Amino acid sequence: MRGEPLSRSWPLAPSGATDWLREMCGDGLTGFMPPPMPDAVWVLNAMYEHEREPSETVTTGGGLGRAGHPGPGWRRLRWAELARRTGDPVVPAGMMPCYRCFPSIKKEGSWPLGIIPPTEGSLDRETWTRLIGVLTEFGPAGRDTACLAYYNPLTLGAEDFDNLHVRAGRLGDAGLLYDHSEADFSPSNLWAEDRSWCLCTDYDLWATKVTGPPSLIEALLNDSEIEAVRLPATP
Repeated sequence: MRGEPLSRSWPLAPSGATDWLREMCGDGLTGFMPPPMPDAVWVLNAMYEHEREPSETVTTGGGLGRAGHPGPGWRRLRWAELARRTGDPVVPAGMMPCYRCFPSIKKEGSWPLGIIPPTEGSLDRETWTRLIGVLTEFGPAGRDTACLAYYNPLTLGAEDFDNLHVRAGRLGDAGLLYDHSEADFSPSNLWAEDRSWCLCTDYDLWATKVTGPPSLIEALLNDSEIEAVRLPATP
């Protein structure tokens, strides 16, 4: 059955596994947003631009949940490139990465048809895969690093707010978490059992906050595939 590989490799764990996050971050309804531990960076969800689509026509904006490369004719559009083109900051001061970014490119709240903006609430598949690869390099046991994953109730259809949906597994099997049949999202939180690093993909945001040692943060900032930014003075 479809859910069996996930259940075998990532069985349900006690919801109390998130107690330390609740104590540190408060309510995890949209995801537990940890402070720097001791450092932090934001990994930006991918957006794409069509090579020939006229820029004057518009679309309403990005979607919600999982996403991936849209196919032939599209290329990844880096946030930094769009910022240089528009004069907008990559992320406005005092904000987190969200639908309010790049206001000058929108017409009556809509994006040009030739650009697919990031989706909310989930890493795109390519960024998720690369991020797991980088985390594996910094995990205390590589692919065998013991991890826990939390899906907030909104990613599961907002059907159960009392029993937190937590799963336990190893980092080498994290690919299964992305295709969880009950959620169209990457996990809201994923963290090493020893709490050496933690990530949060908030349901309302276009990026994932990664907290951990400075060496991990620098690796993400310097990675050629991941686009990551530091955002001081954000939660």
